[in-house]
Amino acid sequence: MTTPKTVLILCTGNSCRSQMAEVILRHDLHGAVRALSAGTRPQPKVAEGAIEALKQAGLPAEGLYPKDIDTMLGEPIDLVVTVCDNAKETCPVFPRPVPRLHMAFHDPHGEPLESFLRVRDDIRARLVPAVRAALKL
Repeated sequence: MTTPKTVLILCTGNSCRSQMAEVILRHDLHGAVRALSAGTRPQPKVAEGAIEALKQAGLPAEGLYPKDIDTMLGEPIDLVVTVCDNAKETCPVFPRPVPRLHMAFHDPHGEPLESFLRVRDDIRARLVPAVRAALKL
């Protein structure tokens, strides 16, 4: 059994896109990755639309909460994925070189549920294969 690769999904608020990406990667890559998410300026809570979009896809949404990037700096990260341009620009320097992948997704914060559903499906369609390829899974 191989050790899962750790993927950190980074966004600004860690309340929508990065949270959905964390859950989707964990689910769709079936234990091949340890998915984490964080924000450069975390919001107080995860957006209800993100939670509902995950639930409607049959994905677990319990226990999600925004985390600050500073809490992740000691983690053994194998790949950093930025999902918004602001996070790409403010991504911290990690203690050791870490491969990075940038894939911008629309920010559905404050929009109707349909926007969250579209972003969820876009993450699943584009990010999962990109992470699989980047980590050679």
